[in-house]
Amino acid sequence: MEKMEEQLANLHIAKRSSVTKEPTYLLEIDISRPALNGLVAVSCSNKSIRLYDQQTLHLQREFSVHPGLLSGVKFAHSGDNLLFSACSDGTVKCWDTRLPGEAEARLFKGYPSNVFISFDISCDDRVVCAGTEKVDDDALMVFWDVRGGTKRASPTTPPLGVYSESHNDDITQVCFHPNDPNTIVSGSTDGLVNVFDVGRDNEDDALTATCNSDSSVSFIGWAGKDLRQVYCVTHDEGFYWWDLARLDSDEPITRLSIQDVREVADVKNDHLHYLIGGVYHEKTDRLLVLGGTSAGNVHLMSCCTSGSGLLHTGSLQGGHSATVRSFCWNPEGDSLLTGGEDGQLVLWKPGAAQRSPAKKGALKIGSTVQQRVRVHSQNSYTGKRK
Repeated sequence: MEKMEEQLANLHIAKRSSVTKEPTYLLEIDISRPALNGLVAVSCSNKSIRLYDQQTLHLQREFSVHPGLLSGVKFAHSGDNLLFSACSDGTVKCWDTRLPGEAEARLFKGYPSNVFISFDISCDDRVVCAGTEKVDDDALMVFWDVRGGTKRASPTTPPLGVYSESHNDDITQVCFHPNDPNTIVSGSTDGLVNVFDVGRDNEDDALTATCNSDSSVSFIGWAGKDLRQVYCVTHDEGFYWWDLARLDSDEPITRLSIQDVREVADVKNDHLHYLIGGVYHEKTDRLLVLGGTSAGNVHLMSCCTSGSGLLHTGSLQGGHSATVRSFCWNPEGDSLLTGGEDGQLVLWKPGAAQRSPAKKGALKIGSTVQQRVRVHSQNSYTGKRK
């Protein structure tokens, strides 16, 4: 634990993005591979995607043609040329960062009533999955084969199929396994966290585990040396951690269950106002939980392996002046990117000394930002329950 605390205490501001003219919240961040000299993609509250140079944080280009709210950005795992984004208009788009202009290279279209609020790409870049808001009685996980379609000027790829029975409310999160392209975990406002094997023939057989957070899920991820642990953060600042390796044993699968982290966290001479998410730190085999304050401080907490709670291991101050909404950990350089409601992207590195513009004041913008393989059946979705 001392080594972990030393690493986090050594994180300092290395770079800060320049101020933009339009007030914009930075909602989600992803980095390309290779992670040490590639691009940073950021989804913004003004419905645009910004691409930054990862080392300098200089803005490289911007895609601003989305008709609806964005629900994330993800680079393909194989490199920094292909970038995916999901939109509330019921589409997932693939952008080729090498091409000029703002036309997407591929379009993955959902069903007419779909409003996508989450998405992810399998680790082999073959399958895309998007989660929808609940419409009528349906909350769907929609799947596409990335290899399908043609090389037309604006190719459109229809869905492979859907999962429609496992959640009964908005599917706020979907997250493929880092190493197994057939395994995906989903989270919903119904409180359920479901694990699927999408290589199986139908949804009933594909559902391999269900965990209950008893609250609306806002963030999910994988952890553990064998990556058989799942954790989630809830919209009311709860944290839950399960061990799927215990499914076939008599041991309880719940490693940690905290209904409201704000009530139990001791962050040393500061407060904790909200949770941002989590990240598994492979080098130290630690699951970290990130939270923050309305003033822009970020607190890092480590999950005790005994399951006894969360231990404050470090704080990042001076980077932001308002709520931090997003982060991305770079394991190759042990660095951290954070973005928030002050509109700035901040790079934290071990032992760094800031040589870029100072932080700016909090932004005041409109509240609309708060809105937020063999696979299943090959039949088209009809919208009817079994």
